[in-house]
This record gives sequence, structure tokens and C-alpha cells, in this order.
Amino acid sequence: MVVNSYLFTSQRLGFRNWAIDDLNEFSKINNDDDVMEFFPFKPSREESKAFILRMQKHYEAKKFCYFAVDHLKTKKFIGFIGLCSQSYITELSPFVDIGWRLKKSIWNRGFATEGARACLDYGFNKIGLQTIYSVASEINVKSELIMKKIGMHKIKNFKHPKLNTYPALESCVFYKISNPDTTQYR
Repeated sequence: MVVNSYLFTSQRLGFRNWAIDDLNEFSKINNDDDVMEFFPFKPSREESKAFILRMQKHYEAKKFCYFAVDHLKTKKFIGFIGLCSQSYITELSPFVDIGWRLKKSIWNRGFATEGARACLDYGFNKIGLQTIYSVASEINVKSELIMKKIGMHKIKNFKHPKLNTYPALESCVFYKISNPDTTQYR
């Protein structure tokens, strides 16, 4: 990936729109049992490709998406961190979700937290979003910890309507952050 193609960067990460060349690595991430532990299924290669195409279109329409993320030092794709419009919580629809999915070999180094902070800054200061939300299954305590680290506050627990056939994952936490004084993210 060409370095100047980044929409923005953090200290160690480059954020960009997706390229179809990301498919092989993204498919590997999506087929890792540990990465997908809190998801109802592992996406197929075709489903991974459809996700990439959906994110490309989302970015073109909104100027944000679950961004493809590269490790700046290695210039290698490591997963996604970003923002995406969602509509499954009807009283908030549409709302903007912040989420992440990174390859296991880079876990526990602060990349998800660093990247999520950069995405909040981008969402609030470049896009002008007023509120950003995040959702995770209650049993996904690592994602919930990241939500807390980036300054989000829990607003409720709920039964996820798209997970009602997956009882172990259906109970979810819902977090929120409003556009704060931007100096908190620098």
C-alpha cells in the first residue's frame, strides 16, 4: 500500500479505504477461531469480499467506514478499526458504531485502543459526528475494556436483534461517547 494513500494516521497505524488486494489477509483474519470467538460465524472468502465492497461504498457515501488499517512500520495490513452506520437499534437508527477486528499476532500491544482513539478524533473533528456508539457481546470483555479506555460510557445492556438465534452472544453491552473537548484525544 502506498504510504500517501492514508486518510489519517496514528502513531503506529495508517487508516485507509479498502482495496480488493486486502482480501487474502482479511480472509485469514476472518478464519481465525480466536479473532472470531465472539461472532456467530466465520465469514467465507466471498462474504469477506462483500464486506470490503460494502466498506468501499460506505466510505464513498459517508467519508468513513470500518477503515482498513496498516501497521506503519511494516506497511502490512492488520485488520480494521473504524466507524460504520448501523440501523439495528431502531430508536437510534441510523447510528454510527465504532468497531475493530485485528489479526491475533498483534493483539495486546495497544493497537485497538490507539486506533479507536484516532477514529474518534477523525469522526468528531473531520466528519463532525456528535455521538459515536459501540456494541459487543457481554462475554467479550476485551472489547468492552477498549470501549472504557477510549472514554465511552455504558448506556445499557440489550438483546441484539441480529443475534437472537445465538444465545451465548445475544446479550450485548451498548456504549456511547459524545463529541468532547478534542484535547482529550491528543
